[in-house]
Amino acid sequence: MSPGSPAFAGDDGEVVRLARTWLGTPYVHQASVKGVGCDCLGLLRGVWRELRGEEPEDTPPYSPDWAEATRVETLYRALSRHLTEIDPAHIAPGDVALFRMLPRAPAKHCGIVGYQVTSPSRGGRNSRSEFRVEADALTLIHARQNRRVSEELLTACWRRRLAFAFRLRCANTVK
Repeated sequence: MSPGSPAFAGDDGEVVRLARTWLGTPYVHQASVKGVGCDCLGLLRGVWRELRGEEPEDTPPYSPDWAEATRVETLYRALSRHLTEIDPAHIAPGDVALFRMLPRAPAKHCGIVGYQVTSPSRGGRNSRSEFRVEADALTLIHARQNRRVSEELLTACWRRRLAFAFRLRCANTVK
């Protein structure tokens, strides 16, 4: 998303709002329980359940070094089955970002793109449906080993590791 990009709608804000309710959840490998524990995939799975209900497929057990051991784009393939792949250059709040932690290694870390509001949309101060988000104000909501779920700026370092991106919209939100 570049400076001056169109504002995003409230639906995408709902994805970010739900992801933020996981902030502070401890890192627990393979878990996906808000406030109790999750890993990066567990965060995504938990937000999916809040948005859409039951997960679309079972997640098989995986070791912390699964990507290095298999050299297969397992996480990319799974996300491709259930989300719409987009050009990583066009990520926006509410999207899922998938990262390569090592060059030429499979992508194995994911997070949900968030935002810092930089100015209200043309609707003025009282407009609650849209916000203008500048590219340097995008954030990443994610879980990392030995850390709680956190939100940090989507810095140049993270952007260099960005391998794939997917749209996660809340059209089927569970109430």
